[in-house]
Amino acid sequence: MLTAKNRLALGAAVAATAALVLAGCSSSNPLEEDTAGGGPAAGDTIVVGSQAYYSNEIIAEIYAQALEGAGFEVERQFNIGQRDAYMPEIESGAITLFPEYSGNLLQYFDEGTEARTSEDVYAALQEALPDNLTVLDQAEASDQDSYTVTAAFADENGLTSIADLANVTVPLTLGGPPELAERPYGPTGLADVYGVEVTFSPTGDTTVENLVAGTVNVANVFTADPRIQTQDLVVLEDPDGLFLASNVVPVVNADVADEIADVINAVSAALTADALVALNVQSTEDEMSPDDIAAQFLEENGLV
Repeated sequence: MLTAKNRLALGAAVAATAALVLAGCSSSNPLEEDTAGGGPAAGDTIVVGSQAYYSNEIIAEIYAQALEGAGFEVERQFNIGQRDAYMPEIESGAITLFPEYSGNLLQYFDEGTEARTSEDVYAALQEALPDNLTVLDQAEASDQDSYTVTAAFADENGLTSIADLANVTVPLTLGGPPELAERPYGPTGLADVYGVEVTFSPTGDTTVENLVAGTVNVANVFTADPRIQTQDLVVLEDPDGLFLASNVVPVVNADVADEIADVINAVSAALTADALVALNVQSTEDEMSPDDIAAQFLEENGLV
């Protein structure tokens, strides 16, 4: 079984190999087939890509195995870098399907977007994408900024959403990276949008540790952080869109969208917020491989 350290090393090697593949000149390479036409013809290999990020690779592997289980021929191009590196390949049709994050992808195409809620972001993203790309159903799961509390603090104060913090009678101390102090969703945004007053404590990389220890009682934590499960934390709902929603969303070449929609939409329906955190726990804590994590997820959800 690969350790986390070994997986990181392997990921770097795969990334380098993928870069060579993307630049290769073999005419049999699926990444080079029919790119002039904006994508593969029906029945061609589905090329699934992923970011150089363990959580994104797991989702991509779930897509790939689900498609293979439905009889599609699949090529994997994982760990190929960040958005600036892989988006040109998606736009060219060299990569057919990619797990993305709605808000961050929307800002890539529309830097000045004012959409914030999940529904608004998804609608705006559909309009912002190039004509040869589309998105299938977004998942409930996201990987975005949030305000998070311990389960004990949530129970004591009846908290389910950020708005509920306005009713807390004890002083609130917000922990997060130093730059949070100036972010629009930081202390000023909390006060403006939800009427919640906090004292800010720059906790940096130890934000979760400070939250668990009680040094802060509200923390800026990403919603897919595996410690949400392992440390018994609660992500507060954001009904008024303080944060830019970034739900997991499959970006696909429009030419094959209808062909694979049923398979991939079923995956998205099963990919809840809790499910994504659990998948990440299996990677970081249990040190399972993406292949095994994906296979287990598909089996448990009746998708194979």
